[in-house]
Formats: sequence, C-alpha cells, structure tokens
Amino acid sequence: MHHEINQGKGAAIRTGFRQVTGDIVIVQDADLEYDPAEYQRLVKPILDGKADVVYGSRFMGDRPHRVLYFWHRVGNAFLTLLSNILTNLNLTDMETCYKVFKRNIIQSINIEEARFGFEPEITAKIARMGCVIYEVGIAYYGRTYEQGKKADWKDGFRAIYCILKYNLFR
Repeated sequence: MHHEINQGKGAAIRTGFRQVTGDIVIVQDADLEYDPAEYQRLVKPILDGKADVVYGSRFMGDRPHRVLYFWHRVGNAFLTLLSNILTNLNLTDMETCYKVFKRNIIQSINIEEARFGFEPEITAKIARMGCVIYEVGIAYYGRTYEQGKKADWKDGFRAIYCILKYNLFR
C-alpha cells in the first residue's frame, strides 16, 4: 500500500502500522541513515521478554555515527530533555527514527500526527501507557541537506508543540 500524495512520515507510519501482521514492528526510514543490519540488536530486549518498546539511540554506546550539524544535536538534546521532563523518562534520543514495538501495543495507539510530530506523540503515549522502554545504541549514517535531509527548524517547533500537546493536554 502507498499514498498517492506524500502525506508525511507520521501518515506513512500510521498506514503501515494498520497493515502489519508480525509480532514485532520496526520503524525504518527509507533513506538508510540507520543500518538494517542492527535489527537483531534492536529486537533483542523484546525477544528476551524485557521490553515492550525499544528506541535505537544515536547518542549512547560505541556504535559509529557520522558527525554533522551541531545545532541539530543541540535541538535534539533540548527536545529529548523537554519530553523527558513531561514523561518522566530518561531517554537519550527521543527523536530517533529507530523505534521497535510489540505489535499489539502500537496498534492500540491512535496516531494523530502526519509528519515528524510522530516522535514526541508516540513517546508521550507509550509513557502514559506504562510501557517498558529500553534504549539500544545504534550506528548513524546521517545525511546532509544536499543529500536529502528533510528535518529543519520548523520541525523542531512542531516537536515542541507536540511534546506539550500530548503530555499536558491529553
């Protein structure tokens, strides 16, 4: 299944989650900034019966990552901190693409955001559900804007709005 018109990351994920039939669901962006060879590392806490959700963190562990934009890192740290304050979690990378879910959990959540607001929305909702969340250090092969990176400062402001919306007003 596909959308005739690009509706954004959240809309694509929402459509995919409705179609999935496996026990474990991995979010993988098509741009391959994240390495599919790490799937085993990501699903292990769920397979071991320790986690309901796993976040792949670009900022923990010894995995290689491309050094890029300073202000993106500062923005990510701020958004993760704000989310952590309101969810009482201690994530290192709330905005990571790599998120792994037990299917029954992700299919029980009504995803509302159509673009990058998916990240703070889903974090707030799984925190409220009391899901057991693990983080696993992952490699990151970031892209430049010339190579097609899409997130920018406007997405950062939308993320702040979503963090407040889904943690304080829901």
